[in-house]
Amino acid sequence: MAPRSSIGLIGVGLMGEVYARRLVAAGFAVIGFDIDPARSERLAPIGARAGSLADIARNCDPIVLAVFDTDQVEDVVEHALVPAAQGKIVLCASTCDPDRIAALGARVADRLRFLETPVSGTSEQVRQGDGVGLIGGEAEIADDAASVLDALFPKRFHIGEVGDAGRAKLAINLILGLNRLALAEGLVFAARLGLDPATFLQVARGSAAASQVMDTKGPKMVSGDFAPEARVRQTLKDTYLMVEQARRASQSLPLLEVHADVLEACVRHGDANADNSIVIEEIRRRVV
Repeated sequence: MAPRSSIGLIGVGLMGEVYARRLVAAGFAVIGFDIDPARSERLAPIGARAGSLADIARNCDPIVLAVFDTDQVEDVVEHALVPAAQGKIVLCASTCDPDRIAALGARVADRLRFLETPVSGTSEQVRQGDGVGLIGGEAEIADDAASVLDALFPKRFHIGEVGDAGRAKLAINLILGLNRLALAEGLVFAARLGLDPATFLQVARGSAAASQVMDTKGPKMVSGDFAPEARVRQTLKDTYLMVEQARRASQSLPLLEVHADVLEACVRHGDANADNSIVIEEIRRRVV
């Protein structure tokens, strides 16, 4: 990493804004870009500067990608970074198709120092420093970007090659999503049996069924506060990636199919941009 270089941030959504805040708090100069100008306007109040893709490619190292999906990662890397950011570190923090990201990493290996860095955790968990970074790629690149990775993910695991971090992220998100759905169903079930949901949640937290999801999503489900920390549409996007990876591996995922069906119903009800804890509303709608 070049000395005194600004850190580039491409994508200023829920997680991108959190990354910007953590980097600024760690003392880095940050230049950010989002295709939505309104999102870029979030940067100045937190001490970062909005710039263009060309500005970031020329003047930043490392460059963090926090865009929505694999298509956007490929587009930014191949059309904006490869021509103008040769030799620089690119940290791909987006949750993507791991096979396509592995292929992208191989294609650009002679021009960019590409590292896969998705995170496990909600935007609020990452804001508090509780997100878990999943690293895929060369250990030497991770070492050279360590100060930036420390700011973003105080806790992280080096999983393996480019693509492996994404595979781990999808498997983690599969378990997490099913935990979240089970919590929603349990809370609705308890309420229908006449129990107070808030009181029941406290009991469940102290029981053998306890999970981190009860801490992060339980209060949102009980209060009906669905301000987004992880949007339904993002969760559904990741779920489709899991389904496709399972198909390639000839693996049946019957519980994930139920989760996908519930998320799709949430989207049909207009909840695509709500927090994924809103699955509890779809569970409530499913009556006999």
